[in-house]
Amino acid sequence: MRILYLTQWFDPEPNILKGLAFVRALEAAGHQVTVVTGFPNYPTGRLYPGYRMGWRRREVIEGVEVVRLPLYPSHDASSLRRSLTFLSFFLSALAYGLLRRRRYDLAYVYHPPITVGLAAALAGWVRGLPFVLDVQDLWPDTIAATGMAGAGRLVGVLGVVCAFVHRRAAAIVVQSEGIRAALLARGVPAARLTTIRNWADLPAPSPDASQPSAEADPAVFTLAYGGNLGRAQGLETVIEAAALLQARRRDIAIVLHGEGVEAEPLRAQAVAAGVDIVRFEPRISPRAIVEVFTRADALLMSLADDPLFRITIPSKTQFYLAMGRPVVAAVAGEAAEILARSGAGLVAPPGDAAALAAAIEALADTPRARREAMGRAGQAYYRDHLSFERGVDRTLRVLEGTHAQERP
Repeated sequence: MRILYLTQWFDPEPNILKGLAFVRALEAAGHQVTVVTGFPNYPTGRLYPGYRMGWRRREVIEGVEVVRLPLYPSHDASSLRRSLTFLSFFLSALAYGLLRRRRYDLAYVYHPPITVGLAAALAGWVRGLPFVLDVQDLWPDTIAATGMAGAGRLVGVLGVVCAFVHRRAAAIVVQSEGIRAALLARGVPAARLTTIRNWADLPAPSPDASQPSAEADPAVFTLAYGGNLGRAQGLETVIEAAALLQARRRDIAIVLHGEGVEAEPLRAQAVAAGVDIVRFEPRISPRAIVEVFTRADALLMSLADDPLFRITIPSKTQFYLAMGRPVVAAVAGEAAEILARSGAGLVAPPGDAAALAAAIEALADTPRARREAMGRAGQAYYRDHLSFERGVDRTLRVLEGTHAQERP
């Protein structure tokens, strides 16, 4: 099968769940895959070194064919600039879909943003190309929840767009049962919905990653976070919890690795509160963050207190479980349920700084042997329920089944 994989973001951008490894697995199953994506600019909104914007750039990354299309690069708090980013890639993807010479049997479309799905729906309508929509976030709900300026004005329009794309999709893959239930309530037929849990794209650490760093103080309990510093993460609660902890003990350190629109406000919040047990570090490579996580005593997860996030499972859930480290999480809903079932984590309600501080303190006071056992339990749960192999196998069944149904 010749598959067009349409996604606005792709390697070398960070936190790409269905990236090179996913494509190579599809190709290993006998399919030909072409990735059509934008020029890399996430999360800073600036083009990566070595790239210049142009109409089209074709490259091969580790054996995977990648076609890059132009977009307006931006990833800040401006709703106008963010909208231009989505709309510009929509126009590029639509033009490619309508004017392409190459023939494909099926498109696999990664959403968000829904504008990528809209391009696939319109071009597929004209060119007769069916597509499978991979829904990672529930739009327009997610846009409303992020608090992006001007988001309220977009919700109605996006709702209409989402309904159209859902109707045109030959099949829809969702990452949680909560999203599946929401789409069912919006009229999507159950026969076209498949829940496939996300997995962890976990690079191998260096051989000495398990050794403590030279700077590490064995008397200090280190909690590590890696990823986006955005509104959806609700990390202001972490700063508030750190202030409570700092007032009563000095043997806990929290390290936040990452970038995002909330990075500077979070730093300012920490300074204003006199919090010095939180350290901000820049975004680092996937392999480097694995080494940070391996050396940490526990890993930190946080989401804002919003009903939408109760039906969303952040990718950190799988990544942290696969790491085999204990977890402290300020989350609710399906992510909290998975962590509880795995035995790997202590969970606090999102937005509750006192509860989060208590959970961090409880894990810090847990004997090391017990913490290590929690990490192993989480890793076993990941292997049994959330692994890459299980997810790819189910994805292949959806793709092959859809192709068989849509074939004339």
